[in-house]
Amino acid sequence: MNDTNTTLGELEFTRIYDAPRELVFTCMITAEHLTHFWGPIGVSTPIENITIDPRPGGVFETIMVNDEDGAEYPFRGVFVEVVEPEKLVWTEPDVEGGMTSSLTFTDLGDGRTEVVVHQSNVPEMYRTPEAQAGMQSSFDRFAAYVAGL
Repeated sequence: MNDTNTTLGELEFTRIYDAPRELVFTCMITAEHLTHFWGPIGVSTPIENITIDPRPGGVFETIMVNDEDGAEYPFRGVFVEVVEPEKLVWTEPDVEGGMTSSLTFTDLGDGRTEVVVHQSNVPEMYRTPEAQAGMQSSFDRFAAYVAGL
């Protein structure tokens, strides 16, 4: 019997970054890069709060810290698929429904990379306008970071 009132959904985001695909992919699987952009504006993710083992069954864990009040926001994913430099897929087993994120990296042939993020089993709280604004600000942080490399 399922007594939850949560409706799960899907989200998809497409962004183009001014950087080669190999670099964009590497930034997403390397703690030394992730610490500079992981999370929305207003949070930091100290490098000591990042554990990443990019292989099927490997963990992807972070603890984001609110810059204003120090509140901590843990994230825990488990990689399902890693195809360098083309695709990353992880599930978040602690999120109701086991939210899955799939990132596809496409070389546009001109030094730019298209990244499509498809999320499935997304709880309603992650689909609110506020949550979406936070996600977009995280993409903006990444764009600024990778453009400066």
